[in-house]
Amino acid sequence: MEITPFYENGTGTWSYLLADCELNKAAIIDPVMIFDPVSGLCNPSSIDPLLTLAGQNGYEIEWVLETHIHADHLSAARYVCQQTGAQLAAGHRVPMVQATFARVFNLDGFACDGRQFDRLLIEGDELQLGKVVIRVLETPGHTPDSISFLVEDAVFIGDTLFSPALGSARCDFPGGSAEQLYQSVQKLHALPPHTRLYLCHDYPTDGAVAINHVSVSESRQHNAHLNSTVSVEDYVQLRQSRDATLPMPRLILPSVQFNIHGKAALSAEANGVAYLKTPMNTRIRDILDGPVEST
Repeated sequence: MEITPFYENGTGTWSYLLADCELNKAAIIDPVMIFDPVSGLCNPSSIDPLLTLAGQNGYEIEWVLETHIHADHLSAARYVCQQTGAQLAAGHRVPMVQATFARVFNLDGFACDGRQFDRLLIEGDELQLGKVVIRVLETPGHTPDSISFLVEDAVFIGDTLFSPALGSARCDFPGGSAEQLYQSVQKLHALPPHTRLYLCHDYPTDGAVAINHVSVSESRQHNAHLNSTVSVEDYVQLRQSRDATLPMPRLILPSVQFNIHGKAALSAEANGVAYLKTPMNTRIRDILDGPVEST
């Protein structure tokens, strides 16, 4: 097994090329598409180097794996699947996220059943990648659809945890739960101490190097929010207080709207152009709480 990390600096996101080097089978985990919100243009410059390396090594990319519907960057899953013929897999609660944000963006006619993904995964599912077995762990809390991928002594944990100094993911998105995240982290921290937790994000200070993984032992001992001494009650209080002070991610509106489409293209309008919507003078929570008055 070989793991190659790729860092996208603009959103602080790690993507991974996971490969069986003997049989030349590979998967890409959490690929990033660059999006300029001013021009509305996308470009694949963050994912093309990963595809180039896979080609140079003769890897056949069989899977694109999403740990969750991301709210801070556009996924390059559709692009990778188009380029490689790979299948796209994510957690089985993706339809919950789709239903929530189809309502937020008033996406009439959008199918909220996960059909835009090739496979929706549940706890204990296994994917075969050559001789490598990828096992699915459900790790909700940051989002309801969050899953992790356990591969031998490595696990790709999405936004569940960050590096020890940065703590844990926020839980105030629709369907998020600090109690659930606490239990998800207990599941991860119960893995053997040497197990590597591969992160989806790191936000290093100026001059520091971004961290892509930390051991279970290091996380249990030193995580700023959720080490082995923290109770569920203390964690929930910490998380709720902290989340109340956090701004929404800069790209949440285009990201979630785009990412719930999986492999499907955004629907073009009569002029042949696809559009991303922005609710005007209305917060996501206001839309979900009930009817709103236009201003």
